[in-house]
This record gives sequence, structure tokens and C-alpha cells, in this order.
Amino acid sequence: MNLNQVEFAKMLDITKQSVSNWENGNIQPSIDMLTKIAKKFNVSSDYLLGLDGLKTVDITGLTEIQAAHIRAIIDDIRIKI
Repeated sequence: MNLNQVEFAKMLDITKQSVSNWENGNIQPSIDMLTKIAKKFNVSSDYLLGLDGLKTVDITGLTEIQAAHIRAIIDDIRIKI
């Protein structure tokens, strides 16, 4: 996804200046903001911080059977790669 600062800021309901300050290293996003960004992009906060290369799939609200189906699909895709 290619977003400019204005689009990214709008997505997070913050100012473009905040995004600019993050990019320039003037300030760091808060823990709450990191959580919000991670949820928007379906990644872990560890991934955003460069601590973990794992991407996650949110299965909140699915039954255990549905979650098992999702895991099986992912396993099938991994085998074919």
C-alpha cells in the first residue's frame, strides 16, 4: 500500500505534521499509536518496531472450527510455495 503523509494521517485520524515528525525522527509515535497502526495494517507491534518478521491474521470472532479452516488454508499455501 502506497500512502503519502496526508493519506496516512487521515487513516489514523492525526495530523500530517505528526507523521512528518515521525519520519524525520523528531518524535516517536506513542504506544497507543503503534497499536493503532499495527491493527490498521494487520501486523504486530513487534513487526513495526523491526523486532519480529511475523505477520498476523486476525481471527477474532471466529469459531474454533473456522479458525482451524484458516490455519489449514495457510498451511496448504505454504506447502505449495
